[in-house]
Amino acid sequence: MRNILSLCSFTLLIVILSAVSCSSGKEYQSSKRDIKDKELSVVSPTIVPDTFVLPDIPEVITDTDERAKYLVSHYWDRFDFSNADLARRPEITEQAFVDFINILNYVPKANADESLVNTLRSAEADTAMYVHFISLFEKYFYDPNSPFRNEEYYIPVLNEIARSSMLTDVSKSVYKFQLDMVKKNRVGERANNFSYTLASGRSYSLYDLQSEFTILMFSNPGCPTCEAVIAQMAKSAPINNALSRNSANRTMLTILTLYPDQDLDEWLSHLSDLPTGWVHGYDKDLKITNQRLYDIKAIPTIYLLDKDKRVLLKDTSIEAVESFFSVQH
Repeated sequence: MRNILSLCSFTLLIVILSAVSCSSGKEYQSSKRDIKDKELSVVSPTIVPDTFVLPDIPEVITDTDERAKYLVSHYWDRFDFSNADLARRPEITEQAFVDFINILNYVPKANADESLVNTLRSAEADTAMYVHFISLFEKYFYDPNSPFRNEEYYIPVLNEIARSSMLTDVSKSVYKFQLDMVKKNRVGERANNFSYTLASGRSYSLYDLQSEFTILMFSNPGCPTCEAVIAQMAKSAPINNALSRNSANRTMLTILTLYPDQDLDEWLSHLSDLPTGWVHGYDKDLKITNQRLYDIKAIPTIYLLDKDKRVLLKDTSIEAVESFFSVQH
């Protein structure tokens, strides 16, 4: 796992979002129109060289949600995107970036998307800085080992990269491929159907499964991480509680492990290590890989699906699955 910078300034950001200035000793009861007018009268902030400085939130904005929106919108106002040397200063630029993506969760998705796109456009001030910010977005939003991974935030970034003239077509092709993949099997959409084959030789489709919920896990035989995750799932109280509610008339939960590669003998040799009561299959024709039906960046990859095979959790963790069944079911 890549090292993630500390959130040393995140506490400061929360303080800024929740603070209400009282320096004038007066209470402001401005309407939204008044607030907007006063915002427009604020002098453009001065860029501070060789460091990162947070924007000053106007005192008239006292509502926490509005302060968060302002901070997200103006976060990079005082950052010098034209200074390529800052791209080599992770304690400044990358740390600020980590804090930035943390506060995105405090504003509506539309505000977050707008800020993400504007951030990348601001980075166009210097080619090296632009490339650096692309790498940061990829590292934190797309890398399977990133705890900040968020494909929904990454999509507007990828759309902007595809539009930009800052990269060559060859360089952009990598991100266009990523865009194509992250748009597959999004939360709320029906997961791509596929056929899987059991050790008996009989084949079924994902859509054939009659189950209220399906945990779909792509895994490889002999993979230590897969073995650890399977062991964790097998011992999970919330997951086993859901499985215990299966009956002859109704299946609450099905766990389907799917081997997407082609070494059938290797898969069969490890089949006895897998939990009984689960469904274990392999992709006989390698269609999942060849047709790029799923974006399997790392093994294991886990999805949680509802009865109509709509995605509830995409490329998720066991902890998230446990939380789902603990809280809602």
